[in-house]
Amino acid sequence: MDPLPRQNQGIGAYTRLKRDIIRGTFLPGEKLLMSHLKTRYKLGAAPLREALSQLVGERLVVAISQRGFRVAPMSREELEDLYDARSQLEGLLLRLAIERGDDEWEAEILAHAHTLSKVVEVSGPDEVLDIWDARHKAFHQAIMAGCGSVHLLRVREHLFDQAERYRHLWLRKTVFSEQALATKRQEHADLVEAILARDSDRACALMHEHLITPVPIIARELESRGLL
Repeated sequence: MDPLPRQNQGIGAYTRLKRDIIRGTFLPGEKLLMSHLKTRYKLGAAPLREALSQLVGERLVVAISQRGFRVAPMSREELEDLYDARSQLEGLLLRLAIERGDDEWEAEILAHAHTLSKVVEVSGPDEVLDIWDARHKAFHQAIMAGCGSVHLLRVREHLFDQAERYRHLWLRKTVFSEQALATKRQEHADLVEAILARDSDRACALMHEHLITPVPIIARELESRGLL
C-alpha cells in the first residue's frame, strides 16, 4: 500500500479530532470510543490511534492504561497558569520585538491590524468566528515575529496550543458580541499605537491586560457548563 494516503489519513484524523476537542464536541473527561471515532471520521483504527497518541503528547487527550483514551480534564488552576505563562512570555517577546523590529515589521503589524478590523463585514456567525480567529492569531504573530528568535516563538506556539480549548470558550463570547468586538478593536488600536511609538513599558502593560482579561470570562463559562 502506498504510505502517502495513510500518512494523509493520520494528519486528517489529527486535525479534525483536535478541532472537535478544542470546540467542545468532545467534553473534558469524555471517553473517546474507537468505534464512535471510526464512524464519525470514516477512518480506520490506525490513523485514529496515531492522532490520539499525538494529542496525548499535546495534553489534549489522556491515555488510560489498557482502556483507551479520554479527553483531558480542564481546571481553573491550569487556566490561570497557562494564561499567566503566556502573558509573561509575550511580554518578553514584545520587548525584544520593539527593540529589534524594523520598518517591514511595523508594516506587517499595520496590515494585519487593518485586516482584522474588517472581519465585521463578513456575514454569518460561523464564518465570522473562523475568520476573526485566524486574523486575530495572525495579528499577534506579526507582532511577536519581530523578536527574531525561532526558539522563543516555538515555545509561544506550544503555550498557545495548550490554551486553545480555554481560549475558544472566550472566543465564542467575544466574536458574537458587537460590544466585546468593539472593545477588542480599541485594545488592538491602543496596542499598535504603543508599539509604533516604541514605548515598551506601555505596550507590555497593554498586552498583559489584553491577554489576562479573558481569564474570569472563561472561568465563568466553565462553571456555567459544569466543567469545573
